[in-house]
Amino acid sequence: MEKTNITLSLPKDLLRQTKLIAVKRNISVSRLLTEALRELVQRESGYAYARKRQLSWMETGFDMGSQGRSVWIWTREELHER
Repeated sequence: MEKTNITLSLPKDLLRQTKLIAVKRNISVSRLLTEALRELVQRESGYAYARKRQLSWMETGFDMGSQGRSVWIWTREELHER
């Protein structure tokens, strides 16, 4: 995978805490930030896919067994038969 360097400005206390987390995990700050950004991108991509799928389902609907009738024809007793 090709990599590109970037310049990042962070508040000093945030950078210090980030370095401590990286040391605890025995990884570099660069790797820590890469993993965090990758997780963010995956979460956002997953959300977009789920939203698109849900909207598609809402447009097409589901077969609920009504044969297209808008009024349910079952009685309460029929629904609760065992």
